Amino acid sequence: MLIFLLIGMIGVGRYTCYGVLAAGAARAPVQYGAQSLSKAADTISIQNAVSADAPSFAVGSTTPNTVAVSQLCSASGGAATTCATTNTPPTNTIYYVKVQVTGTFKPLITYVGLPSSIPVTGSAIMRVVSQQQFSRQRSPAPVRAAAF
Repeated sequence: MLIFLLIGMIGVGRYTCYGVLAAGAARAPVQYGAQSLSKAADTISIQNAVSADAPSFAVGSTTPNTVAVSQLCSASGGAATTCATTNTPPTNTIYYVKVQVTGTFKPLITYVGLPSSIPVTGSAIMRVVSQQQFSRQRSPAPVRAAAF
């Protein structure tokens, strides 16, 4: 009886570890995509960042895993929604990048009444640093020649 309890605790620990791995696998590519608008639109590099951070969540690995990358927009501090495809976005648009990683956890032993695989999802969203913030940085003060 005690051995079954131990095996169950190991299964719960593995599932928890896989959940933490999913959260980290979503966080690292979001940090990459939040650097600029061009990196936020680079879905292949974001998927590669998932592969580098958590190889077990790589697209095309033995378990069916998916990496969903989306760009979100918010105008005037409203809720973030899918960006419109207009040529001229409003001047007060705030851009976000969202990554959702989904994988499948398979327990070591299948139990009666429990599924043989359990989906695990990790997601992260982060504001994209805009180019306007880069242009507002102060340039270094000019060096003045000393009078002797």
